[in-house]
Amino acid sequence: MPRDITKEEIDTVDAMIARARAAMDAIKDYDQAQVDRLARALGWHCGNETTFVRIAQMGVDESGIGDRAGRAGKRFKVLGVLRDALRQKSVGVIEDIPEKGITKIGKPAGVIASLIPTTNPELTPPVTGIYAVKCKDAVIFSPHPRAKNTTNEMVRVMRATLTKLGAPADIFQCVENPSIPMTNYLMSRCDLTLATGGKPMVRAAYSSGKPAFGVGAGNSTMVIDETANIAEAAQNTRVSKLSDFGSGCSADGNLVIVDQVYDQMKAALIAEGAYLCSDAEKERLAKALWDEDGGRRIETVAVSAKKIAEAAGIDLPDHCKFIMVEQEGIGKEHPFSREKLSVTLALFRAKDFDDALAKVRAIFEVGGKGHSCGIYSFDEERILRHAENAPVSRVMVRQPQSKANAGSFSNGMPMTSSLGCGIWGGNITNENVSLKHYMNVTWVARPIPEDRPSDEELFGEFYNTEVM
Repeated sequence: MPRDITKEEIDTVDAMIARARAAMDAIKDYDQAQVDRLARALGWHCGNETTFVRIAQMGVDESGIGDRAGRAGKRFKVLGVLRDALRQKSVGVIEDIPEKGITKIGKPAGVIASLIPTTNPELTPPVTGIYAVKCKDAVIFSPHPRAKNTTNEMVRVMRATLTKLGAPADIFQCVENPSIPMTNYLMSRCDLTLATGGKPMVRAAYSSGKPAFGVGAGNSTMVIDETANIAEAAQNTRVSKLSDFGSGCSADGNLVIVDQVYDQMKAALIAEGAYLCSDAEKERLAKALWDEDGGRRIETVAVSAKKIAEAAGIDLPDHCKFIMVEQEGIGKEHPFSREKLSVTLALFRAKDFDDALAKVRAIFEVGGKGHSCGIYSFDEERILRHAENAPVSRVMVRQPQSKANAGSFSNGMPMTSSLGCGIWGGNITNENVSLKHYMNVTWVARPIPEDRPSDEELFGEFYNTEVM
């Protein structure tokens, strides 16, 4: 059971909130150009290669999770968020719809509690910060204890950026020594919570008594049909699977491959550096990934294939960078049909496309509803059938999932580091959490010519029929 919050922790949070509100008051009259200037400065000082790489590698070293060499690639998300933010209005009149007589006015959401996951201590703060400062919000970041120094360092850079521009540093603050009671109290006192992390964190955010945007667990599943470009699908799978050693919930976890191209796809994956486990190795791998109660072993979360192989007693060739198992069973009792959070991948053989759709539905019953899936196909009818079939918020077509569903420069998804999973995933939104979610909007409605259809139009064939 969590301990009670101390008076010192209460006083610390109360003081932070008071400073945050004072900082918001100091910029309440900033116009669009002024907040855009702050956003650009944050994008530069946090997203430049030198600073981001330094802090990203600090995050891997501190938490022990992720790929030190590859983590730096996440900086593109800061640039993409800045791009999206600068293309939208957030101050004063943000939209006019003359034919409806509607004008929308953007206003701050308030003081935001931002819960930072251990997997993104260097990325989530500037992403949240750019969107928040655009809307004249203040943010108090609550780090994961395993990555608190990294989060505090990125927030230090953000505060220094504001000071350099003459804006109050306390627009951004970071809890130095987080605890569960302190985070719970922070959420209960702030105006809005952004909870990016595991289920307990999201559940606590929704129980705080204040509005919250949460995220859900992933179990990303890709369908490969016989029209796919197999070489492209295999290469993208490798890219997605190796991104930060599979630390993200978007990383490809399951491939459902139609029988006609199953062996071809398997061979292409091996050519991309995958290692295919034998039945005996698969059993040992399962024990290295999950404990006796089915819990994920932290020592094999988001680490290299070599470390996982050592834990599983597998002699992994040097050129192999991710690990595959062939899987038939789907269900809670089959752990490889669950989210893996690692460089491991499960291959499922489908008799045909209809069977692939059935397997996708079954996999999402195990976990990951509401999050993401994808497809490698050039058949538009099948792409839409897959999208209609899967209980997810986003479907990536012929793209590496972990590089695409939170927005990329080659698709139209809003850039973010927080992915809502909708009602399926127990979230209030199934959108990519972005600028619109950081503001209140006042609607101004003027009179327009009456827009009232006739009864005949409204009731159609039922008009003037016998009533019940």
